[in-house]
Amino acid sequence: MGLILDSSVAIAAERRGDTPEQMVERAISLAGNQEAAFSSIGLTELAHGIYRADSEQRRLRRQAFVEELRAALTVYPYTDETAMLAGRIDGEQTAKGNIIPFTDLLIGATALSLGFSVLTSNARHFKLIPGLHVISL
Repeated sequence: MGLILDSSVAIAAERRGDTPEQMVERAISLAGNQEAAFSSIGLTELAHGIYRADSEQRRLRRQAFVEELRAALTVYPYTDETAMLAGRIDGEQTAKGNIIPFTDLLIGATALSLGFSVLTSNARHFKLIPGLHVISL
């Protein structure tokens, strides 16, 4: 069992001034002794935030934070099997009138395909993914 960290967890930690190590320790303490990891989609969201920074100082701070996370955590790729799972989930949920934001769908499908939970500070969309264990921060 493992834990995929949603980008919202890393964003909140960086804004609080936590180190990546503190963020991971907090995540593991909330979820039990599980492997903490990122999905490549979550990493994309964090990279996006680096280049949206409103100052050079903030961009550099975010970039250092993300690089430390990359060094500390496994980043699981988005695979063709995960793509098929995400497509099925999206089709089934859309047919029921449930719209899951695309990045949350892909992060959730990655976690589900690995048998992992998701740790997030925005559980609402992840809870629309059947079978996914969601842990709220």
